Amino acid sequence: MFQHVLVPVDLTDRNRRALEAAARLASPDGEVTLLHVIETLDLPFDELEDFYQRLHDRAQAGMDRMTEPLSASEVGVIQRVSYGSRLREILSYAEENETDLIVMSSRRLDPSEAPTGFATLSHQVAILSQVPVLLVK
Repeated sequence: MFQHVLVPVDLTDRNRRALEAAARLASPDGEVTLLHVIETLDLPFDELEDFYQRLHDRAQAGMDRMTEPLSASEVGVIQRVSYGSRLREILSYAEENETDLIVMSSRRLDPSEAPTGFATLSHQVAILSQVPVLLVK
């Protein structure tokens, strides 16, 4: 069992299985944190404040819907929205908040069409994270 499980979410239905896995792996007195990262544009933040606020409100509403099925579990649920590079924000949040495990959705890759480079965000996190990572397909 893990005390603090981080689940980065993109607010799509494919995050459901990662959330279910996180709830099963978290200890009864532990917590699951949903983290949604809003990628920022290369412009002054204050010039786009209304735009980012709308994205924040949409993210909050999406996370509220996602956590409804977890309300029956004894695990505490925390919701966070951050701004910046998704990879950097996920890794720094995990490190700064004593995360025991990161659980992420990962899309299926066709072995005959193997990607080049670092591939997907979930694979980047799995490679670069200093804490254990579980990829759920």
